[in-house]
Amino acid sequence: MGHLGAFLFLLGALGALTEICEIPEVDSQLVAKLGQHLLPWMDQLSLEHLNPSIYVGLRLSSLQAGFKEDLYLHSLKLDYQQCLLGSDSSDDNSDCQPKPSMGQLALYLLALRANCEFVGGRKGDRLVSQLKRFLEDEKRAIGHNHQGHPHTSYYQYGLSILALCVHQKRVHDSVVGKLLHAVEHDQHLYQGHLSVDTAAMAGLAFTCLERSNFNPDQRIRISMAIGTVREKILRAQSPEGHFGNVYSTPLALQMLMTSPMPGVELGTACLKARAALLASLQGGAFQNALMISQLLPVLNHKTYVDLIFPDCLTPRGTAMLEPATEIPAQTLVPEMISVTLKVLSLMLPYEQSISVPVGSSLEDVLKKAQEQGGFRYETQATLSGPYLNSVMGNVAGEREFWQLIREPNTPLLQGIADYRPKDGENIELRLVRW
Repeated sequence: MGHLGAFLFLLGALGALTEICEIPEVDSQLVAKLGQHLLPWMDQLSLEHLNPSIYVGLRLSSLQAGFKEDLYLHSLKLDYQQCLLGSDSSDDNSDCQPKPSMGQLALYLLALRANCEFVGGRKGDRLVSQLKRFLEDEKRAIGHNHQGHPHTSYYQYGLSILALCVHQKRVHDSVVGKLLHAVEHDQHLYQGHLSVDTAAMAGLAFTCLERSNFNPDQRIRISMAIGTVREKILRAQSPEGHFGNVYSTPLALQMLMTSPMPGVELGTACLKARAALLASLQGGAFQNALMISQLLPVLNHKTYVDLIFPDCLTPRGTAMLEPATEIPAQTLVPEMISVTLKVLSLMLPYEQSISVPVGSSLEDVLKKAQEQGGFRYETQATLSGPYLNSVMGNVAGEREFWQLIREPNTPLLQGIADYRPKDGENIELRLVRW
């Protein structure tokens, strides 16, 4: 008994020295208000607007949308499988434009697992094979010497490994090795700054592999990579408390919640991040459906790694989402603001003052500028909203993008549909390489 008592004491002492990332309860009304933002998105059931991340976020939260949830999953299954697999009689799915990407397919698999389904059968096996082919293509693009880049991103690469892992589908050591090398050698750096959400997604994928005892020959590297990601995220915490920025913090917290460590640094950092998130929530920062869907699990003490063994029996809660009460439209003439729009990185620069109603998005500014003439732009639909890919006929090429800059030189964290300029702001659209 003496040896047993000493052993139990040692275990207790070790447990006391290990810190976990805990997020104390957040006011339920604030969480419900956050969830309400998803309801209008769930009414958009066309392939272009369907977003599997919304379903995953709700299933990992204490919120419910009732029949709307069931309809959303049905629409996902109908449209995604038809577009990705084609009909039984033909593989012709040319009507599905745009076709779901690698990242969207991965999120779709997460959505199925969030509904306590294992992908299987002939159709399921084809979806798995398709995602594995995506990863093989990305692996070849990176190259055996790691000098190349994935066609998409290391974020989608990590997400795809995670999606296969939660369905207990193994991937080859060589595929996992590319992501390990990226973490070990900072190949997910983006314009000189750590891409926190990319690192977090890689960490979640590695955690799933470790907990599932996959890729045993790389177990030591995987374990070390989890620690590396955790340290990178902690070092990226801003003075305000965000990890990287407000929108990368939810995914960073998901990663940290799965990764205990010795000492007090982790617990302190997570409490600071919670305070920063609360301030951002109260300030209305979270309007984007993708960001909300990544935050809801955190507020319910869940992460994507919980999809390895989703709790299919315990009720998720009684909080049923109801549409927000609409405020009657005002009959008064709306107050107008002036925003100066600039495009200076082209041979023929553009600069024009645009008048729009208060509360307009940057996308509204672009639309008004195009209506006035002398300005042209195009977007493509993504899970994060419309993505600006062409300005004045100039399409962003490989490893290029149109960056949104608020003068004097502040990159915007939100997309064109989410950012709302203030009166007198100068917004520059700048074509940059990465």
